Amino acid sequence: MTPAIFGLSGLTLTDDERAFFRDADPAGYVLFGRNAQSREQLRALTDELRAIHGREQLFVCVDQEGGRVARMKPPAWPKYPPGEAFDRLYDLAPASAIEAARANAHALGLDLAEAGVTVDLHPMLDVRQPGAHDVVGDRALGSEPMRVAALGRAILDGFARAGVAGCIKHMPGHGRALADSHKELPTVTASAEELELDLAPFRALASAPIGMTAHVRYTAWDDENPATLSPYVVNEVIRRNIGFDGLLMSDDLDMEALSGSVPERAARAIAAGCDLALNCWAKMDDMVGIANLLPVMGDAAAARLDRALATVGGAATGDHAQLIAQRDALLALRTA
Repeated sequence: MTPAIFGLSGLTLTDDERAFFRDADPAGYVLFGRNAQSREQLRALTDELRAIHGREQLFVCVDQEGGRVARMKPPAWPKYPPGEAFDRLYDLAPASAIEAARANAHALGLDLAEAGVTVDLHPMLDVRQPGAHDVVGDRALGSEPMRVAALGRAILDGFARAGVAGCIKHMPGHGRALADSHKELPTVTASAEELELDLAPFRALASAPIGMTAHVRYTAWDDENPATLSPYVVNEVIRRNIGFDGLLMSDDLDMEALSGSVPERAARAIAAGCDLALNCWAKMDDMVGIANLLPVMGDAAAARLDRALATVGGAATGDHAQLIAQRDALLALRTA
């Protein structure tokens, strides 16, 4: 198995994609808006992905946070609020905010499970910082670490009730970045002591089955490499300090924070200690290059993938309309 997550070009698989995926045997797939037109179409697409290698339990992920980050959009799927909505309610009623976040994630997870998606690349545990780039902004669950952790835990729980796994991101924290890592490499110059604030939510939820790295350079730990490509950050900060022993995937390797060819970035991410290299944009040359350059997935990574997939599937429970109504009634407390 190739330790990579690959994207798809459209609403159905091309013949070239089907043949390549059969030969490369990637660990999983990532979906975007270009892949999601209707409920029936998306389910057919994910069923076809499962059929390629006969894997009923397959890593199929999507960025479906709510707010401005949503790949499955109306009118086929409902709109969900951003993290800031739950942060604002927490100011007034913490327990209600936690329950609203859980109900929201449960409903969202039911949408994903129906579509054959097994992993949501959420919750985002980056602690919001004043003056930082808006790439985090209203996506954040708050600016206080334990609030972020409490809401993040509720989101993971809501997903689990729907038979979907969450993914905590972006380790070890994107909240201080002054630049958008989609466009350039952010450099964070905070001290290791100051960065303890950023680590705290990840440490609190270190038992999560899946996590994602940040394309951010932290001079306190490695003044040359972003976290995704830094053996020190992956092994000493994420694995040892945070204590995360789940499946660790890179953020998207096409992002402009990284240099070198996309296959070279993938090889460096795996060499640094990431379990999976995420390549989103379905460019066949890049995917072939990654498959040719990466080693076969190691035993430790394969075991983490198996553990993560063991948490998904089963009979999802919950009434979608009731969950949405519960969430909306709780969020309405802010204006009552």
